[in-house]
Amino acid sequence: MGILIAVLGICFSSSLVRGHSKAVTTSLTTKWSSTPLLLEASEFLSEEGQEKFWNFVEASQNIKTSEHDGSDYTSYHEMLKAACRSLSPLQQNLLKFSLALRSYSATVQAFQQIAADEPPPKGCTLFFAVHGDKTCEFELLGNLLEGASERPKPFLFKGDHKYPVSNPESPVVILYAEIGSEEFYRNHKKLVLKAEAGEITYVLRHYIANPSKEKVYLSGYGVELAIKSTEYKAKDDTQVKGTDVNATVIGENDPVDEVQGFLFGKLRQLYPDLTEELKELRKHLVESTNEMAPLKVWQLQDLSFQSAARILTAPPVDALMVMKDLSQNFPTMARAITKTVVSSELRAEIEENQKYFKGTLGLQPGDSALFINGLLIDLDTQDIFSLIDVLRNEARVMEGLHSLGIEGLSLHNVLKLNIQPSDSDYAVDIRSSAISWINNLEVDSRYNSWPSNVQELLRPTFPGVIRQIRKNFHNFVLIVDPVHETTAELLNVAEMFFSNHIPLRIGLVFVVNDSEDVDGLQDPGVALLRTYNYVAQEMDNNYAFQTVMSIYNKVKTGDQLKVEHVVSVLEKQYPYVEINSILGIDSAYDQNRKAARGYYEQTGVGPLPVVLFNGMPFQKDQLDPDDLETVTMHKILETTSIFQRAVYLGELSNDQDVVEYIMNQPNVVPRINSRILMSDREYLDLTGMSNFYVDDFARFTTLDSKDKTSAVANSMTYLTKKGMSSKEIYDDSFVRPVTFWIVGDFDKPSGRQLLYDAIKHQKSSNNVRIGMINNPSNDPNSQNTVVAKAIWAALQTQTSNNAKNFITKMAKEETAKALEAGADILEFAVGGMDTNIFKEAFESPKVDFILSHAVYCRDVLKLKKGQRAVISNGRIIGPLEDAEMFNQDDFHLLENIILKTSGQKIKSQIQQLGFEEDLASDLVMRVDALLSAQPKGEARIEYHYFEERYSAVKLRPKEGETYFDVVAIVDPVTRDAQRLAPLLLVLNQLINMNLRVFMNCQSRLSDMPLKSFYRYVLEPEISFTADNNFAPGPIAKFLDMPQSPLFTLNLNTPESWMVESVRTPYDLDNIYLVEVDNVVAAEYELEYLLLEGHCYDITTGQPPRGLQFTLGTTTTPVIVDTIVMANLGYFQLKANPGAWTLRLRKGRSEDIYRIYSHDGTDSPPEASEVSVVLNNFKSKIIKVKVQKKLDMMNEDLLSDGTSENESGFWESLKWGFTGGQKNEDVKQDKDDVLNIFSVASGHLYERFLRIMMLSVLKHTKTPLKFWFLKNYLSPTFKRNKKLK
Repeated sequence: MGILIAVLGICFSSSLVRGHSKAVTTSLTTKWSSTPLLLEASEFLSEEGQEKFWNFVEASQNIKTSEHDGSDYTSYHEMLKAACRSLSPLQQNLLKFSLALRSYSATVQAFQQIAADEPPPKGCTLFFAVHGDKTCEFELLGNLLEGASERPKPFLFKGDHKYPVSNPESPVVILYAEIGSEEFYRNHKKLVLKAEAGEITYVLRHYIANPSKEKVYLSGYGVELAIKSTEYKAKDDTQVKGTDVNATVIGENDPVDEVQGFLFGKLRQLYPDLTEELKELRKHLVESTNEMAPLKVWQLQDLSFQSAARILTAPPVDALMVMKDLSQNFPTMARAITKTVVSSELRAEIEENQKYFKGTLGLQPGDSALFINGLLIDLDTQDIFSLIDVLRNEARVMEGLHSLGIEGLSLHNVLKLNIQPSDSDYAVDIRSSAISWINNLEVDSRYNSWPSNVQELLRPTFPGVIRQIRKNFHNFVLIVDPVHETTAELLNVAEMFFSNHIPLRIGLVFVVNDSEDVDGLQDPGVALLRTYNYVAQEMDNNYAFQTVMSIYNKVKTGDQLKVEHVVSVLEKQYPYVEINSILGIDSAYDQNRKAARGYYEQTGVGPLPVVLFNGMPFQKDQLDPDDLETVTMHKILETTSIFQRAVYLGELSNDQDVVEYIMNQPNVVPRINSRILMSDREYLDLTGMSNFYVDDFARFTTLDSKDKTSAVANSMTYLTKKGMSSKEIYDDSFVRPVTFWIVGDFDKPSGRQLLYDAIKHQKSSNNVRIGMINNPSNDPNSQNTVVAKAIWAALQTQTSNNAKNFITKMAKEETAKALEAGADILEFAVGGMDTNIFKEAFESPKVDFILSHAVYCRDVLKLKKGQRAVISNGRIIGPLEDAEMFNQDDFHLLENIILKTSGQKIKSQIQQLGFEEDLASDLVMRVDALLSAQPKGEARIEYHYFEERYSAVKLRPKEGETYFDVVAIVDPVTRDAQRLAPLLLVLNQLINMNLRVFMNCQSRLSDMPLKSFYRYVLEPEISFTADNNFAPGPIAKFLDMPQSPLFTLNLNTPESWMVESVRTPYDLDNIYLVEVDNVVAAEYELEYLLLEGHCYDITTGQPPRGLQFTLGTTTTPVIVDTIVMANLGYFQLKANPGAWTLRLRKGRSEDIYRIYSHDGTDSPPEASEVSVVLNNFKSKIIKVKVQKKLDMMNEDLLSDGTSENESGFWESLKWGFTGGQKNEDVKQDKDDVLNIFSVASGHLYERFLRIMMLSVLKHTKTPLKFWFLKNYLSPTFKRNKKLK
């Protein structure tokens, strides 16, 4: 007590009497009303799965809202209790964080805007929409449903909540209502009954009839209070009246309130009678801390290392808080830091690590980086909302691996496997007699002057030079239908390559009608093929190709090939030959007619035309003749470097056949199946490890999707090939990285054929195991499930090899026919089978496994009765069409892809874990499904740092729990540190992490590294007041600030946010705290979320400069508009959460152009109207391709149009500034109006602006129009009514 009074006495004698400490606060709200947290929580769960969303809807009806008991705290925790039933502790933390961020408020508001666009009937708290008709009363719903089938179905968005049990053919009923209200639950139950009866498709959209008057307080942004240069006058000397802004500032009443180690909150509790003295002491300490005298140059040099030393001397649990405090208040702490001593060990370790940072990660001293589980988080482009998505995806994978028994370091080793589907192109074999080669570089005389040694590839040449070597390195195959309109252009490209001596071997495959009844006098395609074959026999393939080109030269642009074109060329070149003998029914020139079609169908390369380069098909968008030439030349240069490497390493020698070498590469497969190679892939969730099985049908029907999949996997018995194990003995204990589940009705030919092809493939592969799921075409009974029951009985009762041999017999058609004819099943028994046990199992009346499989196919695989599918390591390929081919070659391709991308990598990791071999194959399948299902992103970066003893902050994870591996590299006196430190503090409360923060300091600084104070607004969870109500929203607080500098306030928000200051009397560009009474409270508002995009004209490939788009709704088609820029075709539209329609602006834009395609939007690619849904706070970027209309090809968009609405540059500029809001005033010629554009920032320059405006108005008679950039203007200026 005596010491405290002594300290206070010193304080009184030395302290100058000044005013209270000053503060600056900043808040950011939305324009829309605050949305209920219950609805936001439901949207979080919706992203985890629709099942969890609907379970939460049911569970939330018992939650008491704050209106019932008056407590926000109680209703919040009851809501969390309902939401967290199906969430892990980590997911629960992420839910709380999402609610604190209000990240799903935009989603709820989007539904609100969609409802407003209906619009809702008056006086309704909820309403139903049925194909465009609306009602508030459930009793009237029947009337709307009666004629619903005659009205078009509504467009459903990706984020819509569709009740899982529904008949897709039934009418769509959309319920607009607020979850949590009694009226909602009453109507919801009735709609569920109708949906389960198959009468309707039930869709739920949020609708709040009585929105809150409060706004949503946002977080996830930074606020900078920068020290401003005072070299010139920028501050207005007009006196500002005291503010009436209601700002919440934590200061002297803060329960902690720590200043220089003194906990004033605690001291006030212990010594309430010394309140005034403590206040003076606190003020003295604050003022001594806020000393901002300039530092000498020699004091600046080591500030970065000294700051790192100060952070690293703190205990690890406090180090992040020290870094946050130091970086965010650096200007006032710099002087104290100059006294810190930097140890030689710390300096040496940082400099050693910096060599690694630079060499491996490309980081210079002072640069920053953040890695979460090896994923680079770009601090400049990724906002907190994107980071949450990363954390949720990582959490799903890690918890999935954890549930499979993979933990700790092993989990992170598996996580780092790069098993994303590779972009490497697959090729088909071109060593087919169906291909007619028109040249051969190795034997044709025209190439005799070229060198023939492969070593020529290693001879130095200028970059971009194509090497002319007499080897068939580059093979170009055209697979075409002669009648197709693009065939002539493609053949012209081939002729150009040939005539210009490009080193390409060119082959042709003409795919024509192969029916023997069709001859060349009827079908132009057959006529061309027979002519080609005739000339090739008479002369050679090269001359035949020239003849084909002569035929196509007769075809006019836009016309199709006809028999007459072929006949005219034949008669001219071979006047003495009977045309009928070449083209007629008895023609002997049908070579390759059937073979060509067979080759095309067998390779599965997709719709015609097809161009192969060394067997690899080009993409459809590369087949434009201009692009094809460029793409092919690039391919030649690209593959040349691959051959150079092969020659250098001795893999390709001069005596080898080059084509044989190319075709023996691992990417060459017998058949390319687009269904297998497609990028959109669907995977099963195989992370469930329950003890359920399919032989208990009653129990199976009650399970959710995850547990149903688990039950099917638990009950699966596999066919395997006896092969060499690692011990080189024949046994069944071999880890097989590829698992096929064959789905089909095995009592039908199509299902048996699929199974038979899979078993045939297995004979050639030791990596595959096969399981079977029966999907019966009809309700199962003893007559229509004979084969299925026989397969099941064999798997359950026989050894693996005997079961495989027996099932192979069962899959043959002759066996099925014999069984149908009444043959006994035991006639087909194979040697070694225990027939007694088999017969007992086969004749068992229990068919639970078939019933369970049927339900699984319907509910989880979404297959109709009898439909086929293949599931490879959890990936669903199907449903296959009835006549769709899926043969042995397809299984080969599928296995090849799995082994190449994931199978072998995962297998090697699983083998290291020491699992029993019978479980290891199962684990490979489950892990592959889990990892492959993740969205494709950047590859994970491996980081192995040399030293972390002296230069790193280390926080270890909790033992026995899943943890994130987080690595940060940072210079503590940079802007990145100001953002990173508070972010890591929040992450430490949210997730269990193994954190290492490495210092990356700069040496020899010559200037102050940080000249600003900074706050990052972020809270891990919603906070409450003492009386259990929600605390005021998150705000940035700059407390106890130095008063002498001149400050300027800036917000650092996500790129797609458009914010503006809406309420404060102070000049935020020039804050001088000496003249402020107490608090400068700045209120900002999120005005718009930006929709960005790029637009190209597909004809020219260039941006359509000056093209105008509009954005609106159904009821208001034009709300805002924009112009496409010449730079990258960029355009930008201001919007808010909701569903919007993008259109070409009426006038010349719509007259000349049409929208050809769009990407990143929310409507189908073929839809005439482009729908865009903004339902989150993240950036949305779309791509639009446009095309000129046929009759407008020669029109120039920027030439003078006849439309009165679009009369040149100034009108275009006006639309850009005003967002398309047009005044229908008296029309005047543009030359009669003087447009004055002004930019003013700060009260002083706004004052000058007013003077300028007044002066111009007084001294000119011309009508004036002043234009201001709204974002730069102060709230005071914008409130001026004369400017409205």
